[in-house]
Amino acid sequence: MKNILVPTDFSENAFNAIKYALTLHKNEECTFFFLNVYTPAITHKYFMHNGLNYDNDKERDYLSKQGLKKTIERIKAEFWNAKHTYKTYSSPDTLTSKVKEIIDKENIELIILGNKGHSNLNQIFLGSNAVRILQSIKKCPVIIVPNDAKFTPLSEIAFATDFNKFYTKSEIAPILSLATSFDATVRVVHVQKQLRSLSDIQRFNLNILRKHFSSIEYYVHTVSETHSMSRTLGIFVEELQIHLLAMLNYPQGYMKQLVNESDVKQEEVFNKIPLLVIPELSDSYLEHLHKKDKESIISV
Repeated sequence: MKNILVPTDFSENAFNAIKYALTLHKNEECTFFFLNVYTPAITHKYFMHNGLNYDNDKERDYLSKQGLKKTIERIKAEFWNAKHTYKTYSSPDTLTSKVKEIIDKENIELIILGNKGHSNLNQIFLGSNAVRILQSIKKCPVIIVPNDAKFTPLSEIAFATDFNKFYTKSEIAPILSLATSFDATVRVVHVQKQLRSLSDIQRFNLNILRKHFSSIEYYVHTVSETHSMSRTLGIFVEELQIHLLAMLNYPQGYMKQLVNESDVKQEEVFNKIPLLVIPELSDSYLEHLHKKDKESIISV
């Protein structure tokens, strides 16, 4: 049983991420935890359902719980699946604090959320909630779903990386899991400003990556940077018809470059392609998940 956390602000962007999450895992037994947070100390017209601003905490609590109830009703009406179980959390807390709490309490293996919420500003790549999650959550992979993303069975997955980091089993596990489930090909893409030979460290890390991917079909591509990282990856994704783009989230990694580039919002492909963002994870993380799985089976 896989445990998946899906934060929502009840926007259509958020529900598009919910649709993607449900369809991506339609053949797996999963428990989906839907989270809505409201912060009493900060009132904002986009925090609550229907864009209304309430001074009374009880009213906000009521609207949050009602919004979650309606979300579950809509899911059951449009995406009923006997393999899926749904649970909800409504909380007067900050998003990142509650997400961290639920990850530990519910043994969450994956977070899925929309790239933007109610605001849906065209001039930004990621909304504030998505940015906070990526900056704060260090224990769990995250799939970020753009509003224009439509689920397509994953036959092609791209993993953008520079080979400068050692790859643990825990970091590669989310990619392997999806590639195995969908019998997908993984395209490892290395972007260079100037094409040159790999360093000794890069060659070592590439060999480790090859061992991790030995059970699946994969290819390694080296491409020259065209104008910017976002433009280069955008071209790669479009030309190879990639269905999911995966990256590691660490200080000098591609994900950091992508978030900081002004060009990324101009690349239409990033309004359609879901991103799998994996934090730096030790192999003890994978062992912890396996231990929790065994404990849950024993308790049943």
